Amino acid sequence: MPSYSGVFTLQAQMQAIAAGTWTGLPLVIGQAYQGGYYAGQIGVSGVATHNLVIGPVSSAESSSKQYKNAQTATTGADSVIDGPQNTADIVADGNATVYPAGHFCNDLVIGGYSDWYMPAKNELEVCYYNLKPTTTSNLTSPASGINANAVPARASNYTAGDPAQTSATDFKDTGAEDFAAGFYWSSTEYSATRSWGQYFSTGYQDYRTKTSSFRVRAIRRVAV
Repeated sequence: MPSYSGVFTLQAQMQAIAAGTWTGLPLVIGQAYQGGYYAGQIGVSGVATHNLVIGPVSSAESSSKQYKNAQTATTGADSVIDGPQNTADIVADGNATVYPAGHFCNDLVIGGYSDWYMPAKNELEVCYYNLKPTTTSNLTSPASGINANAVPARASNYTAGDPAQTSATDFKDTGAEDFAAGFYWSSTEYSATRSWGQYFSTGYQDYRTKTSSFRVRAIRRVAV
């Protein structure tokens, strides 16, 4: 295994894991990790419980999926932190025709992992905060960004310049793994007819009608 001098490629890390030579080096935002790329941590009261893993853009992102094909309630899918449970509730409530985005994430097998899911609202926010693709100013009115489940927890909304564009090269705009500067679904229901998501251009967290089609990108989590 080569000495650590930066960010491993996903292929190099998976080869090291298979060979039994991966040493669990300190994580860097955007580095190859557990089938995808390290996006940060979530937790409770600022104490980390899980590392978040963003799936590769080529296989874990869809550019156009409805949350649901009807504007009706989804029992249980309202957690802002528990994306796996939201996704399980979505999948249990209807098939891929009813829930295109949720099933897209749930049905993925990438890098040997089959526990991909649709991120909850606060998980998606961590992804934006750490992997913001552009230099566009964050929207400050209406305000977004408070996240009790971020690590460290954030009690203040975004400023125009915080978060700044990510330092992870592959996740900057035009990078190989960057988020598009558009709206991404979360799995968190806002109401019977709408669900939360986030714009990866300005950071604005908003709720949209479930029958609208937007981007979705699957993630997985690893307990710490």
